[in-house]
Parts: sequence; C-alpha cells; structure tokens
Amino acid sequence: MAAPPSFLNFPDRLADGVTPRMVISGVGHGSTYPGKDSSGYALAADAIRAESQGDAPLVEHWDFDLGGPLFDGRPACCVDAGDIVTSLHDNAGNRTRIEARIRETLSMPAIPILIGGDCSVTIPFLAGFADHGPVWVLQIDAHIDWRDEVLGERYGYSSPMRRASEMPHVAGIVQVGLRSVGSARQTEVEAAQRYGSRFVTARQIHAQGVEAALRHIPEGARVVVTLDCDSLDPGVMPGVAARTPGGLTYTQVIDLISGLGKRSRIAGFDLVEFYPPADIDSLSALTAARILVNVVGAVVRQQGLEPIIEAHGAPPHHG
Repeated sequence: MAAPPSFLNFPDRLADGVTPRMVISGVGHGSTYPGKDSSGYALAADAIRAESQGDAPLVEHWDFDLGGPLFDGRPACCVDAGDIVTSLHDNAGNRTRIEARIRETLSMPAIPILIGGDCSVTIPFLAGFADHGPVWVLQIDAHIDWRDEVLGERYGYSSPMRRASEMPHVAGIVQVGLRSVGSARQTEVEAAQRYGSRFVTARQIHAQGVEAALRHIPEGARVVVTLDCDSLDPGVMPGVAARTPGGLTYTQVIDLISGLGKRSRIAGFDLVEFYPPADIDSLSALTAARILVNVVGAVVRQQGLEPIIEAHGAPPHHG
C-alpha cells in the first residue's frame, strides 16, 4: 500500500547539514474522554495533506495570499516528518510522544507545526516549549477551553487553555474568535479573566478587524498559535464537531497570521479539531491546507529571517 502524500510534497529531510526552518508533524489522538470515540480526528492530517496536492506543483508560482511565491525565492525550508505514533485512549502515552516530538523539533532548532487531533493535543504541544519560553499563546477558537476537568480527565479538549495558564513558560494568552456557547460556565470565564486572558470575540473581529486581537500581543514576542477549526465560519469550515454560525472568515484568519508574523515571531503552530467525517466536498480540508500554506509563508517572511540554517548534522529521520 502506497504511503500517503506529504504536505505539499515536502521531503522528510533536507540535504545533509541543513536544518529545516519548519517541521510539520501529523497527530491522530490526544487525551480522549472516557467512553468517547475521537478516532475521526485521526483522519485529519492525511486529508489535509491530500488536499494540498493541488498546490504542490505551484509552490514557486505567485501566491496572492502571500504577495509572492511560498518560499519568497529562497531555498525550500520545510519538511513533513510524518505522524506521531498515537492510539485511542492511551492518553498519557500520547501526551508523552507529542511533547517529545515538539521538544525534538525545537532542539534542531526548527519551528514545529502540528496538524490533526482534537484540542487536547494542544496541551502537550505547548508543554514542549517548556525550555523555550517565554511564549505567548494566541488561541483562535470559538471556545475558551478553560474547564479544569471533564469526566475526571484534566487534559481533554475542554481544558487546553486552563492547562496552558498553569505553564510557567506561558507569558500570556489571547483568545480570539469567541462566540455562541460551549463548555465554559461563568466560573470558567471568571477563572480566565482572573488569569488575565484577553478575550476577543468574533463579532469584534468583524467590526474592528484583526488589529482587535493583534494589539494584545507584545511586539517582538515569541507566539505559539493554536487554531481550532471551529473558529472559522462553517460556511468555509463545515468539517467540525460543533458548527457555529458567525465565525471568522478565511481572510480574517490569514490576516491574523500574516499580521502576527510582522508584529512578533511565530514560534509554533497547531491546527486542530478538523473532523473529516463532517466535511463537505473536502471544503474544510482545502481551507485548512491553504491556512497552513499561509503559516509557512509567514514564517519565511517574518522579520526577514533566513529560511535555512547550517546544522552540525542532518535532522533526525522519522519514518
């Protein structure tokens, strides 16, 4: 059986002695709640990779989202390291393996990009930055994800920002795209406000533009972005478990990403909560793939950073 394609047909390593600027990893499972089946999220990474194939032959062409070719006329600087090995309901083991991949990527040094899984994978993703702080967190999401526990599980998809607020290397949190109703009760909202989280609703973005969120990020800060696909309007992102009208547009999301790259430094990015069984005509996979293209482009362009750096040896190979 043929292996699935990589994202944009990126290689799994660059030439010997060259460290990638970015490493993409897929993930299927995080910390699943008792009695729940989250296996549909395990299809996300490969669905996005498959939908990226339309752009794969065009990476040197002009991209009007980016204002130039993807790599800005420089050598390719991104690899797809394949999937982190995870399994349903092996919650502790999954967290350990996700965090280990992020730590390994940061040690290269490279910027980790994680695709797939539900919001629970964001907890070990952020934990992997423990030796690389301080970082700010920009959460793009319809929900604040501040529950302390659900069904006895403290590391599930309703808790990533609560756990992030407890990490000493997280300097602050900005939550953008909030709307409608979710798992948060008044007690969770008050807990987030006591911590100092900055709330920016989808309605504020629609009325004021992305600067309503970006102004809360200190200039020059290192920022880890976590994008929950339900932050986008279901008209462009129907493949989510909790469709909610009034979400962000594709253009607002890529403007957030490009604006962040100009204002600060994107230190890491995850894209979660894409649920392929609910997708319609691969629309969500296409939107997710294009968002990731914009992330790669923003990192290449941020602060004129050189796209590749010399290393003492070749990066590790992930089969």
